[in-house]
Amino acid sequence: MTKDIIRDFTDRFPNSLILQDEPLKKYTSFKIGGPADIFVSPMNIEEFIDIYSYVQEQKLPYFILGNGSNILVSDKGIRGVVINMTRLNKLECKDSVLTAQCGVLLEDLTLKAKELSLTGLEFAYGIPGSVGGAVTMNAGAYGGEIKDCFKSAKLLSKSGEVVTMLSTDMNFGYRQSIIQTGDFIVLEATFELTKGNLNDITARMDELKEQRWLKQPMELPSGGSVFKRPEGHYTGKLVDDCDLRGYQIGGARISDKHCGFIVNQDNATANDVISLIKFTQATVLKGFGVTLERELRLVGEW
Repeated sequence: MTKDIIRDFTDRFPNSLILQDEPLKKYTSFKIGGPADIFVSPMNIEEFIDIYSYVQEQKLPYFILGNGSNILVSDKGIRGVVINMTRLNKLECKDSVLTAQCGVLLEDLTLKAKELSLTGLEFAYGIPGSVGGAVTMNAGAYGGEIKDCFKSAKLLSKSGEVVTMLSTDMNFGYRQSIIQTGDFIVLEATFELTKGNLNDITARMDELKEQRWLKQPMELPSGGSVFKRPEGHYTGKLVDDCDLRGYQIGGARISDKHCGFIVNQDNATANDVISLIKFTQATVLKGFGVTLERELRLVGEW
């Protein structure tokens, strides 16, 4: 990136936080990732749209960053502009409908629902990530998915038009949605919940939190589940049955607690993680004839 472009960003968007060569490991749940040429954090949706329009106009490469979960950023980082959405975190409620901007953390969304005695989002308690990422991936756990309580979303198209889509428009599937085509960016989403019993909601959320801490490596940095669940199998069992529990390459390790996770055990690099992913896929394919499809997204310059 030239100094002129950086200066132009600073002049055009004085309310945004603009950083140069910012290490992305500070913003990912894996605590891994090289620098972004330009790292910009818009203060509201209007400013984000202005920044996005400018990036498109200048034909600059860009990446939209949420809470940094479910991604693995290259050790070389990301060329171009990384737009950090975490400051877009307005959350409102009307009756039984919660409206959340894309940067709202799922944990904050679920806690707000509990505070209002609204049920339907308990499954999402403890899932790392933001609303934008959760809608994009149709995040789910413990028998629930975002699509189950999703009502609508405001999206920004590549042409700069703000459109509203209902659940039937979103092409929701297992860990997928229409957002993954790359033609839209989530600005905000609404969730239709129902009135429930506060004690029951609290008990269910506490139960799921306990299960996560017992079964998942919450105490170490990771990107979440590495692989999609193959039909008819459980990823963790396949990996474990290949005697890969605790297997380590560099600083990356298959979790001793849950073999479907890779953890940053000791200052792992992105190359450590991808090497371990490929080794695991090859081992499971050889041992059981099952192809593990990666759920973790690779981002940046590889």
